[in-house]
Amino acid sequence: MPNDSQAQLMRAEWNELPMRVGVGQLRKPDPEYLRFLKQIGVNDVIFNFYEYDYEDATADDHPLTGTKEFSYEGLLELRERVADAGLRLHAIENVPKSFYDKVMLGKEGREEQIEHMKNTLRNMADAGIPIFGYHFNPGTVYSTGRSPVRGGASGRQFHLDAVENGLILDREYTEAELWENYEYFVTELLPVAEENGLKMCLHPNDPPVEELRGLPQLFRDFDSFKRAMDIEPSEYHGLEFCLGCWSEMGEDLDEVIRYFGGRDELFYIHFRDVIGTVPAFTETFVDDPEGNFDTYEILELLFEVGFEGVIIPDHVPQIVEETDGRNGRSLTVGYLNGMIESIRRQRLH
Repeated sequence: MPNDSQAQLMRAEWNELPMRVGVGQLRKPDPEYLRFLKQIGVNDVIFNFYEYDYEDATADDHPLTGTKEFSYEGLLELRERVADAGLRLHAIENVPKSFYDKVMLGKEGREEQIEHMKNTLRNMADAGIPIFGYHFNPGTVYSTGRSPVRGGASGRQFHLDAVENGLILDREYTEAELWENYEYFVTELLPVAEENGLKMCLHPNDPPVEELRGLPQLFRDFDSFKRAMDIEPSEYHGLEFCLGCWSEMGEDLDEVIRYFGGRDELFYIHFRDVIGTVPAFTETFVDDPEGNFDTYEILELLFEVGFEGVIIPDHVPQIVEETDGRNGRSLTVGYLNGMIESIRRQRLH
């Protein structure tokens, strides 16, 4: 296990890197896929484990096989497998929902879960992983289908009128309940993150509607994120800033980025565009002129507020019958890399 100074050094070196494009949504460290990412110009990766079923995982397939918490040994092996491909493991985005579902819903057993979560955060820090991105969503990312976008590619779609009837969970929950549970989550975990030099960052609900089948969607607007950050103000707590979700909200992206960027609370960026806002939207390519925002203007603004971190393609349209998003992510990585380099050179003159 690295000592405190070694772990802090690994994270400090990464904090000094400039804005750059990585890739997220990885579920396991597949060597062939990691080689592919290196070949298209990626150096940073982010793993997402929210819906992963670890009961059926094997150590050969995946080093993280715990059902209550992630071990230091497993996290270190994950980082080393990534490093063997010439990549950096920038963040763990989400642990399995079963690790903290009782915490989110205020159910019996939440105290045991929160202690396991504390262990997981300590182990992430000890393994040299600098960021833990998280949702606070006992439900899921909800879609109502897919819709054709440019050239017949397939984009995720949401339409509130098409949402199924019935409860998502065992009963209806109130906003007051979920806010109380969230405050418990933050006040218990953030001191552990601070003590170990690990950053935590919050992702919006997707779709960012007020309520979905009996479950309030807490993190759906500017005010809810201000409230979340004000619970325990800390340099170790910020936003996993999902441009797609914020665009779905219909918020003023310039105002939002200036506000949280000015507070150094943008820890990394999910970069995707959508057409439309709630109650109905369709995800599209970041270079689609029909999208809600101008990619170049957003990147210029991120430079202006001093953002230095990783930008990842988020959900991408499926191209030509693919299923893993590889083509869409390749397009997005190349497009963003070219724009970032162009803006960087202009700012030097």
